Amino acid sequence: MRSAPVAAALLLALGGIGNAVAAEDAAPSQTQGLGGPEIPGVCLLSRQAIFANAEVGKSASEQIARLTEQSQAEFEAQRKPLEEEARKLEGEKASLPAAKFTEQQQALARRWSELQKKAEHRTREIEATRQKAIDRISTEAQPVLAEVYKQRKCGLLIDRGVALGGNMNGDLTAAVVKALDARIKTIPIQREILPMTPVASTGR
Repeated sequence: MRSAPVAAALLLALGGIGNAVAAEDAAPSQTQGLGGPEIPGVCLLSRQAIFANAEVGKSASEQIARLTEQSQAEFEAQRKPLEEEARKLEGEKASLPAAKFTEQQQALARRWSELQKKAEHRTREIEATRQKAIDRISTEAQPVLAEVYKQRKCGLLIDRGVALGGNMNGDLTAAVVKALDARIKTIPIQREILPMTPVASTGR
């Protein structure tokens, strides 16, 4: 039984989530200010920068990172004994009857498979938690954005990420982040609990 690929799959299943509220929502904007005349009524906003820089976004990222680390530690604790059993079984291969070795190997493989499915399910739960946090922060930011939009006398709001360049004086992002920080600093985050996906019967 080859345990290394399965172990790597378990780590990959839980890796990459929790270091930010969302990878696509925390990336810095690459928009460049090229100057030119300011266009009255046209305003810009970076949703990505709001999630990355607002206190509530940072807090959510930290909480989700902790949930991810806890899950990784939980599954690591379950993975190591299985790896040890796999090494032990491989060492006993020469002394075991072929049928007995195959039986134990298949039983161990089933346990590996179940652990991997649990890790993948936990990943889906953390992803659902992340999305719920984004939705909550978006809800909190909406009235703040509306107020800043009104104050700046905007008539059109454009995603800053789609602008190749230009006069950036109409960028509302920093003002929205400041106002959002004054409104809310953090939100409580608990891991979402999702129902397990039923495993199809193999007929055995």
